[in-house]
Amino acid sequence: MNRKLIVLAACWLAACAPRRPEAPAPLEAPFDVVITGGRIVDGTGSAWFYGDLAIKGDRIARITPKGMLRDAPARERIDASGLVVAPGFIDIQSHSRGAFLFGDGRVVSKVTQGITTEIMGEGSTNAPLNPAMAGDLSRLPPERRRVVESFMGPHGFSAWLEAMERNGVSPNIGSFVGASTIRQYVKGMAMGPASPAELDTMKALVRRAMEDGAFGLASALIYPPGNFASTEELVELARAMAPYGGVYITHMRSEADRLLEAIDEAIEIGRRGGVPVEIYHLKAAGRRNWHKAVQAIAKIDSARAAGIDVQANMYPYVAGSTGLSACLPPWASADGKLLDNLRDPEMRERIRAEVLQQTTDWENLCTLATPEGVLILGLERPENRQYVGKRLSEIAEAQGKDWLDAVMDLILSEQGGIGTVYFMMSEENVKLQLRQPWIKFGTDAGGVDPDSSRDLTHPRAYGTFTRILGKYVREEKVLGLEDAIRKMTSAVATRLSIPDRGLLRPGFYADIVVFDPETVADRATFEQPHQLSVGVRHVFVNGVAVVKDGKHTGAKPGRVIRGPGYRPASRR
Repeated sequence: MNRKLIVLAACWLAACAPRRPEAPAPLEAPFDVVITGGRIVDGTGSAWFYGDLAIKGDRIARITPKGMLRDAPARERIDASGLVVAPGFIDIQSHSRGAFLFGDGRVVSKVTQGITTEIMGEGSTNAPLNPAMAGDLSRLPPERRRVVESFMGPHGFSAWLEAMERNGVSPNIGSFVGASTIRQYVKGMAMGPASPAELDTMKALVRRAMEDGAFGLASALIYPPGNFASTEELVELARAMAPYGGVYITHMRSEADRLLEAIDEAIEIGRRGGVPVEIYHLKAAGRRNWHKAVQAIAKIDSARAAGIDVQANMYPYVAGSTGLSACLPPWASADGKLLDNLRDPEMRERIRAEVLQQTTDWENLCTLATPEGVLILGLERPENRQYVGKRLSEIAEAQGKDWLDAVMDLILSEQGGIGTVYFMMSEENVKLQLRQPWIKFGTDAGGVDPDSSRDLTHPRAYGTFTRILGKYVREEKVLGLEDAIRKMTSAVATRLSIPDRGLLRPGFYADIVVFDPETVADRATFEQPHQLSVGVRHVFVNGVAVVKDGKHTGAKPGRVIRGPGYRPASRR
């Protein structure tokens, strides 16, 4: 046979002969944690699968089919048989600023429901700050005073984020910049439009905050001074953040009688400002407005079909919560004179007339909820403590007053904000919104420690995410497990351009929650809110266990997460 043909035949046989399987690549040893045998729900919305997951340092090192890491060396092993392994939940609407800055930072009620990242900023932030906003700092201990004074620098927003991280926090933290804070920096509590010079200053403040790591601009348009801002002012601020990849997120000007018009305004701000729009806690408030939920969803779908990026988030409850002063017209609080106005008989009568026969455009929460649907949470003065946990109608009857006098007198007596729950939404609309593909979830609450908390709080501080998994996924099957997890994790990370989080992927940060899908549930109620969720077994933040066997470990491995426009000091 021709020698050349022999060589070719030998090469062909070698190429076509069956090959012995290659040995698997050696495992890095040892891993810090190996979680085996769980149902992995990776956050993409894809179907769950049985698998093993390894953590090395602060990252996910490997994800394999079930059993492949059975013999991998590890410092700690967790048998997740019968459990779900998912990315840590991202709370897009947190109010834990106080706990993070000068509190203990553990936010027990949050991490025990699986939250590993909290995003703050609705309307207000601790920075940027000027002396007029700060007030008298001499009452603060010297160390705290120096911290607050650092927020007054040109990069005060970054200083605020860094101060919270230094204090020690269990979850990761990030924030929008508050539109009310931007306005107050320039105009205080004054009503009226910003002058061209004032607007230039406001835009410069927004740009600095974006470079410091803000995720965008957050407005709260039913509270003063936020609701003193015009659409045009908000468009200009949106344009200032647009080059930094920011999102305009808003507690809209109305969630009730003018809900649809408020959505139109939010869309207009995003369209003209050139930025995506996110609506905080979407709802149709007040029985007379419940039918508008379908129209609101249709309006958002229509805008999206037209190429406008508008999405929303929500909490799974039929009641919201804010201050009792939301029962009074915003102009009564202009220039910080609410208490003075309530003491003045003439102004008090003017306020009464506006509440009972509304002539200006504002969100009248007491009439929307009715006095029977207004629950008082927090009162400090000894003579008022008897009314904690009572409905406004009950308090008025006990005091022998009409409900509006009871409201004004309580605000005067307490000399400040009074936490209040307003029952205004329908269960059918909650379920309808949960199904929408563009929805995400936020607690609209600060983290609470049940061992030290005294006052009542909204149960969403303890149970937002576990309520969805228990009530609406397992029990009522309103949405599927994989879709719920996606909306709790990657949907938020994608919306805010957060890299390396929100998914279970090798190389991503090890923010992980392990829970029992058969028992996970919220236990907090409006009457007894200080009850931790159940069914969440383990929670890791940056590879460190903050919840182990259902209990907080005390660890505080959280880090600052910044928006896409962040510029480190070396690049400014």
